[in-house]
Amino acid sequence: MKKNLWQAIKFTLFSISAGVIQVGSYTLFYEVFGWTAYWQSHLPSLILSVLWNFTFNRRYTFRSDANLPRSMALVALFYLVFTPASAWWGTALQNAGWNAYLIEGMNMLINFVTEFLYQKFVVYRGQIDTNDLAKKQAAD
Repeated sequence: MKKNLWQAIKFTLFSISAGVIQVGSYTLFYEVFGWTAYWQSHLPSLILSVLWNFTFNRRYTFRSDANLPRSMALVALFYLVFTPASAWWGTALQNAGWNAYLIEGMNMLINFVTEFLYQKFVVYRGQIDTNDLAKKQAAD
């Protein structure tokens, strides 16, 4: 139980840092570049945050030495569903008059919860705590 709680805390902290990247880049694309269609700013900011989050969570949260191309492919499959869905409902909500930043925040929260569960139970299933960091801590 303690190990699962610590994983959730680490995932949350890395997700917050990825969230800063996503909001910062979204704001840059939306405000500075003028990409005002929701999906134009959402897609590149999501990609940047996913790359950041994947790298740190693989190494430090799940401490996995799972096959890197396989793990990346599984995460890509998640985003093949999540990205068009979030862009679709984000655009629909923007067209309905919702604030773009509120939509982005809601998408980030949905992404946070679903991605944690997906990575823990699909991407790294049976391969958590298998990397050099986990082995070193177990040996100490």
